[in-house]
Amino acid sequence: MPEILQQLRWQWQDILDILVVGFVIYRLFLAIRGTRAVQMIIGLFILMLLFFASQWMHLRAINWILQNFWTICVLAVIVLFQPELRRTLAEVGKRRFFSAFHKVEQATLIEEIVRAAIILAGRKIGALIVFENETDLENYVEAGTALDAQVSRELLCSIFHTSSPLHDGAVIISNGRIATAGCFLPLTLDKKISKELGTRHRAALGITEETDAVVVVISEETGSISLALGGGIIRDLDTISLRRNLQQIFEPKDKVQKKTNPHIQ
Repeated sequence: MPEILQQLRWQWQDILDILVVGFVIYRLFLAIRGTRAVQMIIGLFILMLLFFASQWMHLRAINWILQNFWTICVLAVIVLFQPELRRTLAEVGKRRFFSAFHKVEQATLIEEIVRAAIILAGRKIGALIVFENETDLENYVEAGTALDAQVSRELLCSIFHTSSPLHDGAVIISNGRIATAGCFLPLTLDKKISKELGTRHRAALGITEETDAVVVVISEETGSISLALGGGIIRDLDTISLRRNLQQIFEPKDKVQKKTNPHIQ
């Protein structure tokens, strides 16, 4: 009887072990999904297949090269996947975006952003409005000019007006308030993006590649409105589509469903 109990105990440990490993792999997959790391992993997988094939076919030179490559593989992975690893580690201490909103209503904030974006786009004034989500943007907040002001279309239009000393940088919204303005964001290094996109769009893509921030971008040249998130960008948005996208991203799903379907109680 004790032997059976011991075997069952080890079986439960094995199950727990598998669940933990599976969860870690799943989180890593979510972190690299849609990024350049996917192509890198495919390349490493091909090299692994080539390594086993070289052993089976007795290709000594190739096997020797690949065998020595695996000795520095860990360091290579850290260097190649640095942005993804940084983002994954940052999410360990993540917090919920709207849990920090306190008295600021989500709908009111989104409406102020939409109205400001439409005004700025109509005047062809460039702007970068960054929503801090679950990943802390403290490093970028500290580099800008602290405001800690209520979000309003008037203030946003004033900040991004060409006569303002802060108009070239980004505004970061944290805890439902404008935390800082005049922030400079990292530019994306992706060579596949359209050449039509300027520095603002590249900065929006850069910050969303490293964090889970959401960025509203207004083009100075065309007056078009774009939305960047997850390293991708949605271009040429109007009032309705910008509002709908922001609601789908930030507002609770049941609340959005009630708006789109009045029969839901």
